[in-house]
Amino acid sequence: MKTNTSTYRFRYSYLILLIITFNAFAQTASIGSTVTWGKVDGIAINGLVQGPSAAEADLQVACVFEYTEGDIFNPPALPANLNGMVHLDDALKGIITELRKSGKFTGHSLETLLITPSKGTLASKQLLLIGLGDRNKFNPDLMISVGSTAMREALRLGVSNYSFASDIKDAGIDSPTALVAENVVLGSFEAYRTQTYLKEKKLASYKPLTKVILLAGPAFYNVAGEGIKEAIAKLNSK
Repeated sequence: MKTNTSTYRFRYSYLILLIITFNAFAQTASIGSTVTWGKVDGIAINGLVQGPSAAEADLQVACVFEYTEGDIFNPPALPANLNGMVHLDDALKGIITELRKSGKFTGHSLETLLITPSKGTLASKQLLLIGLGDRNKFNPDLMISVGSTAMREALRLGVSNYSFASDIKDAGIDSPTALVAENVVLGSFEAYRTQTYLKEKKLASYKPLTKVILLAGPAFYNVAGEGIKEAIAKLNSK
């Protein structure tokens, strides 16, 4: 009896294709997916598949580069349906683009701007923009300082939770997702522990923080989670 090699080869190839398709699907989370990746110093660190305009929080943090014409709308920026910064700008009737284009908010590295949107405009109560500087000079190490800035501002504002969107992928920058997420968490808790130290010395006071929410797109959720868990492990080992 002869073996039908072609048939077996076809079945094997089909099986490999199914495995690849399944793995690709498994790496993509649906909108609204959420998980608590862990806790640091009693503060929950959550992951959420959601855009910054729709994430519910006392404070929403979003990051932007220095302005170039059409930068959040044109390639290599993500398409509008996947671009959280576009949704955020639309929800605020183009004010983010107006501020950036006019130079009222330049997006220089670590520059901040606090916006209190009209009720019902965003799911969050306040919006904090943090600048990332020149897109052509972006380095993931910057996100340690960005995370620290976000945490300090959150504590200064007295919120009990905040949501963070790096928006780097939205802007079309091919950044290492896991490392960016890890650095944001590391920087955030470096700042938090400094404030805790000052509070113990009676040199600072702040409202207890209960939760930090890290936003990610469907395709980057699980990868970001690996970086977040790595940061949590490092912080909890200290």
